[in-house]
Amino acid sequence: VKGSPKKKASLSLVWLFPGRVKRQKYNPERGQKLKNSAVQLLRRHQSLSDLLLEVEDPPCEKLCLNRLIDCDSDKAYTDGSCSFIGSAFQDQALKLGVPVGILSARTVACTMKMVCEEPSHPVLLSTEQRKKLSSLLEIAQYLLAHSMFSRLSFCQEVWKAQNSLLLEAVWRLHVQSVVSLQELLESHPDKRTVVAWLFRNLRLLCQQIDTSCPYLDIARAVLSDFVELLVSQGFQENSDLRRVEETGTMSQVGGTAEQGAARLSLPAAVGWGLRSRPHQALPCGGVSADVLKRFLSHTLTQVLTHSPVLKASDAIQRQREWSFVRTHPLLTTLYRRLLVMLSPEESVGHLQEVLETREVNWQRVLSCVSTLVVCFPEALQLLQDWVARLMAHAFESYHLDSMVTAFLIVRQAAQEGPSVFPSYADWFKVSFLGS
Repeated sequence: VKGSPKKKASLSLVWLFPGRVKRQKYNPERGQKLKNSAVQLLRRHQSLSDLLLEVEDPPCEKLCLNRLIDCDSDKAYTDGSCSFIGSAFQDQALKLGVPVGILSARTVACTMKMVCEEPSHPVLLSTEQRKKLSSLLEIAQYLLAHSMFSRLSFCQEVWKAQNSLLLEAVWRLHVQSVVSLQELLESHPDKRTVVAWLFRNLRLLCQQIDTSCPYLDIARAVLSDFVELLVSQGFQENSDLRRVEETGTMSQVGGTAEQGAARLSLPAAVGWGLRSRPHQALPCGGVSADVLKRFLSHTLTQVLTHSPVLKASDAIQRQREWSFVRTHPLLTTLYRRLLVMLSPEESVGHLQEVLETREVNWQRVLSCVSTLVVCFPEALQLLQDWVARLMAHAFESYHLDSMVTAFLIVRQAAQEGPSVFPSYADWFKVSFLGS
């Protein structure tokens, strides 16, 4: 090719990139597709903080929310700052070519992560952290009200930092109407992971309550709201754990939570909800009566069938050790609160159903019988009628298990004293010598 070196180079470039010679016409559809691809790339791979530093000269301080919510900073957040912050987000979103809702959501999530760092409690915020988070969520509320905040993007970003999240911080998102607990739990891509995270934190919260932590009222309120959510979602009408995968996401979380509760230790599994408010049986004010009863029945079943290693012969030998006064106060308190909500008729009926269909822990069953006769005088006749049916079935059908169950129940109730139940000798005379 003849000509100067510059012409040779340009011709070589034309040969390498022939499609770049002509200027392409503007295509709106192609431009939008390219913009969407850029947004996806930004959300998945880019560091937002680094990107903001790149596009600003000098570095941008407008969106540094961590300084704005710092109570000791001279740039601390004030009530009049929201409109300024919103304008800053809009300006930056325009420069970056991304939706303002995604930009603000990622920034708030990043700042929330920084607030939760170095916790003084395993699940609770310190006083300073609580103030900072409250200010941050007020900013998020303003952005939400002015359509400048994406809940979905925020949830996705928050779960990326779940190992740094404190349970109280997640709860405050719900309390301050930024993202509800249900929406947040539903947004997690892995249901097993979110259930494991939730129960690990609930266990730690129970431990905080047991040790009378400085923020006891807050801990109880957090526990109450989480219990209410799990009960309402995990014990809906016609809920079936075997079909839980076919139902909604929140039902999966609630159903898995139902199974998870059974694997916790007894105080944590069935005491966490009942102990959260001393003067109430259950902190589930927003749960319907039917759902609440299903939860209580399930809880009672879990208690009665917990670790069924003792046989009936073991129960006969050790029965005297399981009287009402010798049973652990936590367990008797649990029984009393469950039985109050279920009524004596439902309690005895459920006790009978469990004994007929499950392998039981005889210590739990008999200590429950003691609680019934000591604390609920109206249960006396119900137990006597049940024992009479067991005896009739034993003699009519030669059913030895019914006879053993009847004798264990009578022996257990009788040892609580004649003021609550007839003596064993009197019952034996009336049952076998009287009629």
